[in-house]
Amino acid sequence: MRETATILDIPVNPYTMDEAVAKLTGDTLSQKINFVVTANAEIIMMAQQDAAYKKLLQEETDMILPDGAGTVWAGNYLGYHIPERVAGYDLFLRLLEEAAKRKIPVFFFGGKPGVAEEAAEEGRRRWPGLQVAGCRNGYFSADEETAIINEINGSGAAMLFAALGAPKQEKWLNHYAAELKPCLRMGIGGSFDVLAGKMQRAPKWMQDAKLEWLFRLMKQPSRIGRMMALPKFVLEVRKEKRKK
Repeated sequence: MRETATILDIPVNPYTMDEAVAKLTGDTLSQKINFVVTANAEIIMMAQQDAAYKKLLQEETDMILPDGAGTVWAGNYLGYHIPERVAGYDLFLRLLEEAAKRKIPVFFFGGKPGVAEEAAEEGRRRWPGLQVAGCRNGYFSADEETAIINEINGSGAAMLFAALGAPKQEKWLNHYAAELKPCLRMGIGGSFDVLAGKMQRAPKWMQDAKLEWLFRLMKQPSRIGRMMALPKFVLEVRKEKRKK
């Protein structure tokens, strides 16, 4: 197995997409728990500003995958071998495909009211036989969380996809780790919106050219503040390289 990359104190597991899908599917069928994070440059930079989030990523996760060209570049620039990007949305789709093939029940948690259901319906259309154990939107108060956990656990789902946005989704999944029954717990950001057709993804040529960030910025100019994390990330990685 390739050496785990440490990027600004965050451990990144250098799996390929196929390797990640095989491991997570196999572990779920074996009832082994995996708390998965797909870490792009923005998430790694969030951790630099949020000590609790950094500690969570360092100590509580089972797999952190290189989501984003920036993470892949940083790992390789720092002397590790990260073979490819494992985008969170693409991993989500691959896991749904495997879940449909292997009759693994899944739960969609997050997004605006109705979006999880629309994403689930599209999932069933693409992969007939997909067992959607339940859906729940991401708008809730603290006093509803026990009921949400009971709903997820009572559904019989073995894979839980949480679309609450980072870092909220990871903090929520970690906070209730001991209570949740699904074996796979994974935060997937805005993936329900994309699957449901509410948000457009960058054309493949832009993904291949490592310009997906630019497409997102064109579609959502309000993201400009968040995008400022990218140049800061490059500077911090270069500083880390000089230290090494």
